[in-house]
Amino acid sequence: MTTTLRPAEPLQHHADGTRSRRYQVCVNSRPVGVTRLSTHPLFGPAVARIMELRIDEPDRGRGRGTVAALAAEEVARAWGCERLEITVPAAEEAALRLVRALGYAERNRGMEKQLGPTAPALPAGTRGRPLTEAEWGPWLEHAKSGYVQSWIDRGVPAEQARAKSDAEHARLLPQGPATPGMLVSVLEHDGVPVGGLWLALGDDDRAFIYDVEADERFRGRGHGRSLMLLAEAQATAAGKNVLGLNVFRGNTPAERLYDSLGYRPVEHAFFKPLL
Repeated sequence: MTTTLRPAEPLQHHADGTRSRRYQVCVNSRPVGVTRLSTHPLFGPAVARIMELRIDEPDRGRGRGTVAALAAEEVARAWGCERLEITVPAAEEAALRLVRALGYAERNRGMEKQLGPTAPALPAGTRGRPLTEAEWGPWLEHAKSGYVQSWIDRGVPAEQARAKSDAEHARLLPQGPATPGMLVSVLEHDGVPVGGLWLALGDDDRAFIYDVEADERFRGRGHGRSLMLLAEAQATAAGKNVLGLNVFRGNTPAERLYDSLGYRPVEHAFFKPLL
């Protein structure tokens, strides 16, 4: 039997500059599933994403997904893409095994924690305060450069990493620290700034940590944990029940901290160079 992809729609061109197309996964012309490919809105046309890959229940466990994923790689190459990315929910163990078996490398993961009704207390002498206007410029430059380097360290070309950082910070913080729904804070210990926190308050019951970092001079003193407690306190005060974050693969100290605080993976992001 032959598994192939058959276009289910014309090539779509979107307002953000991306293009996408949905395909039927077919076995001897019989539809057995669907997949959808798109170029990346921030990394540009050189990067494709598998937005969906689903095999119908009766045809699972027969290698259809593997062949469909390999066929998607060929489509991405035909589009001129140099890298293919896919995000897989943590609960989908079969999909995780598949992408790993096909040579995809994990780049980062999303994690979440269910919050209780009571905000945690910060250690004695530690408090959070809003970032001042004078601190905004240096904080933004540091945050953007650190974000760029995190992607470069994981194989993303510098130009793509800078474009992603510029676009995301401009989109998320159009009014700087006064942007509604965004809390940019400084953690102080005994009156000395020791770290920073950027927390987004969603329209639903969720909050998300976009940036959290203890100052390099003060690391190893528990301030990273205090920053996370500050994030939980701010989210709880805003009536949020879930706090999420992203952690890059290989950031072992952060992974250990988040695990110890009760954060659990909800999705994994993978990439594969298209040689």
